[in-house]
Amino acid sequence: MTHRVGIIGGDGIGPEVTEIALAVIDAVGVSLETTDYDLGGRRYLSTGEVLPDEVLDEIRGFDAVLLGAVGTPDVPPGVIERGLLLRLRFELDLYVNLRPFLAGPSILNNGVDMLVVRENTEGTYAGEGGFLRKGTPNEVATQGSVNTRMGVERCVRYAFGLANDRPAKRLTLVHKTNVLTFAGDLWERAFNEVATEFPEVTTGYDHIDAACIHFVQRPEKYDVIVTDNLFGDILTDLGGAVSGGIGRAASANLNPARTGPSLFEPVHGSAPDIAGKGIADPRAAVISASMMLDFLGEEVAAERIRAAIAASDLATGGTKEIGAAIIAAL
Repeated sequence: MTHRVGIIGGDGIGPEVTEIALAVIDAVGVSLETTDYDLGGRRYLSTGEVLPDEVLDEIRGFDAVLLGAVGTPDVPPGVIERGLLLRLRFELDLYVNLRPFLAGPSILNNGVDMLVVRENTEGTYAGEGGFLRKGTPNEVATQGSVNTRMGVERCVRYAFGLANDRPAKRLTLVHKTNVLTFAGDLWERAFNEVATEFPEVTTGYDHIDAACIHFVQRPEKYDVIVTDNLFGDILTDLGGAVSGGIGRAASANLNPARTGPSLFEPVHGSAPDIAGKGIADPRAAVISASMMLDFLGEEVAAERIRAAIAASDLATGGTKEIGAAIIAAL
C-alpha cells in the first residue's frame, strides 16, 4: 500500500533530518507518495507568505504530514509559529501532541520510559489577549488561557486509553491547581470523572514545578502524563534533555478522529547555528517518522525502525553517519 504524505522540510536542519527520516522509511520497505512544500521562514522572507489557503487545502487531502523544522532568526517571533505550526494544529484539529521518551539509566536518573500527552489546540496558545496603549509607558498586555470541557476531556480520555494499553497502567495529571484555580479545577474534574471509565488505570497528580524535579531525579515514577498546552511544551523539552538530548525528542500532532491528516515532527527546532554542517542528530526525525508509520497502520515497520535506533544507539558521527547506522541496523 502506498501512503500519500506531505513533506515540509522547512528551515535550518529541518531538510537535513527529514532526508534521513525518508531514507529510513524507504529502507524499511514502506511505500510513500510524497509532495514537497516550501514552507517556513525562508519562504516568508522571499514571498511574504506563511501558509496560503490553497496549500492548506492540499494538505488536508494527505494521509499524513512529515515536518522537519521551521523558523529563521530573520523572521519576527510568532509569525511562523502562529501562522504555520499553530494554524496547522488548529485547522486540522490536531488536539493531541504525543511525545515519547525512552532511555536507559544514566548519572541523572534510573531510566526513562514515559509518554507525555499534551493538549495541543487550547490553553495560552489559543491566542486570546491583546495590547492596550501599546508602546506607551502605560502599556498593558494580556494573554488568556482558553480551556473548554470538550477540549480537556477528549485529551484526557486519549491519555487514559494510552495508559490502559501499557503494562504499568499509570496516568498522572500535571497542572498547577493550587494557583490556576479555574483552569486547574476544570482539568482536575474532567480527569477524575474520566478515570471512572478506566478502573484498571492508577491515577496521580503533580504540580508542574514538582514534575520538573521528578523528571530529573526520578522519571521512572511516570508512565503516561497528561497536561495542558503550555506546561506540556516546557515539560517535554526537559524530557528530551534527561533522555538523551533534544536531538532525540520526537512528536506526533494527532487528530485521533482521523477527520484529516496528522502531523509528525521532531521538537528540536531549526537550530540555525548548526544548519548545513551535517552534524544534526536525525534520531528525533526518524522516531517521528516511525510514529507516522504507526498512524498509517504500518506498525511492524515502525517497530523495526525503533529497534534499529536502539541497536545503533552508540553510533557516532554526523547526520548522514547516524542515518547510515540506523539503516544498517535494519
